[in-house]
Amino acid sequence: MSLDRAVMAFAGAMVLLSVLLTAFVSPLFIWFTVFIGVNLIQSAFTGFCPAATVFKKLGFKTGCAFS
Repeated sequence: MSLDRAVMAFAGAMVLLSVLLTAFVSPLFIWFTVFIGVNLIQSAFTGFCPAATVFKKLGFKTGCAFS
């Protein structure tokens, strides 16, 4: 799996987790969803993604988005 796909899978899993937490635990978890969205937008403009940095250190091969 490439770094790009790992980051997309992780972001998707975090969004689903945050929606579940919002629905079943507390409505305040909506801020977790907002944080994820803001992080995705800033990484689109800056090219910096904390998750990509972690996955790269774990040995995932770099794809075209995070080179």
